[in-house]
Amino acid sequence: MYAPESLERAILHTLAYADVFDYPLTANEIHHYLTGLAAPVECVDATLRASGLWNSVDGFYSLRGREALGDLRRKRAGVARRLWPQAVRYGRLLASLPFVRMVAVTGSLAVNNAEEWNDIDYLLVTAPGRLWTARALALLVTRLAGLQRVRICPNYLVTDTNLELSDHSLYVARELAQMIPLAGLPVYERMRRLNSWTDEYLPNARGMLHLPPGVRPARSRPVAQHLLEALMNIPPAHWFEAWEMRRKIERLSREQAGSPEAWFSPDQCKGHGSRHGQRAERAFRAKLEELSLEILA
Repeated sequence: MYAPESLERAILHTLAYADVFDYPLTANEIHHYLTGLAAPVECVDATLRASGLWNSVDGFYSLRGREALGDLRRKRAGVARRLWPQAVRYGRLLASLPFVRMVAVTGSLAVNNAEEWNDIDYLLVTAPGRLWTARALALLVTRLAGLQRVRICPNYLVTDTNLELSDHSLYVARELAQMIPLAGLPVYERMRRLNSWTDEYLPNARGMLHLPPGVRPARSRPVAQHLLEALMNIPPAHWFEAWEMRRKIERLSREQAGSPEAWFSPDQCKGHGSRHGQRAERAFRAKLEELSLEILA
């Protein structure tokens, strides 16, 4: 964990991390995601106006030489506006499945930085002892969406007794701070509290920065879900959970054995075989090294 020694450096770190994703930031976003240093919004605004280490075009701040990112952000925001109704529709369907306790949108769509080819990523929280049953049902929803040419990816599942994440990094802190809950708001709030370690990386990022238009996270569970779970509280359903868990952990662990970001257990299914987090943090460190050379020149 690094700790910027000044507000100017903290802002530079924040812009550098966003630059890895070709994403310029507004002043409000810089304050919310300020990296490694707590500061009031007035101080952040004053420093943004006073320093010449970055550029501002049409309300978007970026590193020097990256002014064109504002146009890219507007283009991606347009894609996100088209994807959000689909994300909400299928997110609510996922939330209605038996044993699902929370559904949140993660990844690029959560910050409206989506490309046409991006999947809609979801994090699901499930009841303990039912994660692999919930995953099997979620994959049926994934196939249904695919028939309608909608690409959804519920690629991270944890049980509601395993909400405190063991991977402490800037990447994971940003993913938690950025995710948009669609259902299970009390579980989302508990997950944020249990992962208060994120304050070390993002001390200003308390709660959600924004909610997309039309998104109203549900607090209560559907009545039909309670009924379905009662009907599935029978021995064959328990046998299915054990069978599905055993065969999928074995297969997925073998397929993604080379990725330290992939985890499979009775309480977690994290299918991140692409090492996206590691690649992002490597690119961020390289960006900081480049900036240090430029600043000292």
